[in-house]
Amino acid sequence: MTLARSFPPIESPSARVLVLGSMPGVASLEVGQYYAHPRNAFWPIMGELFGAGPDLPYERRTERLAASGVAVWDVLRECRREGSLDTSIEVASEQPNDFGGFLARCRQIERIYFNGQKAETAFLRHAAPLLDKTTADKLTLARLPSTSPAHAGRSFAQKLAEWRRVAEGV
Repeated sequence: MTLARSFPPIESPSARVLVLGSMPGVASLEVGQYYAHPRNAFWPIMGELFGAGPDLPYERRTERLAASGVAVWDVLRECRREGSLDTSIEVASEQPNDFGGFLARCRQIERIYFNGQKAETAFLRHAAPLLDKTTADKLTLARLPSTSPAHAGRSFAQKLAEWRRVAEGV
């Protein structure tokens, strides 16, 4: 198993929502960019919702999200995994990011949207129990369909319809 390490969040002190993945895939880790796989629907959806689509350079996309009140990060700081699939993550190796510190910096976040089931499961297992009660009580948590190309059970239009909740949350 290969040790995978995440990278810093896309954040802003004015962020009102946080979108969480589990761990960046191999393509993302290789270039140091969130959702870098060309068939991942994340950036096309962000383009529809916030004008932060894949036609823009990565830096401009992240600036647009931050300016729109959207933060992006991953639940896991590191884990062991072969390939990019969430199902390949070795659960015993999962180490969460510091959400207490992150939420202290981004105090306006009240909604967390999970990009798929693994992100939600890992957050509830590793991160949520470490949050202080005041912080935990103010958060609304919701799972959205994964934007991964491996999650082909829904069309782009169906995913976009559910992901509109992110725009409604800011």
